[in-house]
Amino acid sequence: MEELIAKRYIKAMKQGSTLESMQSIALVFSTLAESFKNEKFLHIVNNPDVAKQEKMEILISAVKPAGINSVENLIKLLVENNRISIIPAIAEVIRKDIALTSKNYSGIVYSDSEIDASVIKDLSVGLGKKFDSVISLKFVKDNFDGVKVNVEDLGVEISFSKTRINNQIVEHIIKAI
Repeated sequence: MEELIAKRYIKAMKQGSTLESMQSIALVFSTLAESFKNEKFLHIVNNPDVAKQEKMEILISAVKPAGINSVENLIKLLVENNRISIIPAIAEVIRKDIALTSKNYSGIVYSDSEIDASVIKDLSVGLGKKFDSVISLKFVKDNFDGVKVNVEDLGVEISFSKTRINNQIVEHIIKAI
């Protein structure tokens, strides 16, 4: 629900904005979204005893250094409509929209064994060619028995499990006998 509301606000902000200005806005909102991980900040923002004007002043003072009027106006609108809680969703929607527009995605490679940086780079280039995009991958050591590549924004997950491949080989040999 929050994502749908956030998309409407972002759609309005995108009109007449360049990719660079949207990246600046994304930076402001992602920084503001980090504040929502702070328990004290959440207590103030969600407290019904704190006036809307005070909440607005807190949020505006946080985004004022960026000097982007559209962000300040959006913050005012969110406070007036009691929708402060969707700021993290707005940050995520903007991030995804910029990735889609610029065709620049990031993903994660999971494996239980170390993978050489050149192999990860080759995976990035290969996936990038396949999807006509720029894909940057980073390695995360995990308990997965094989290799799994996940590019969430593209909706792509590729996995090769050692156990599954071994089972398929055994099945194939048994069928051949």
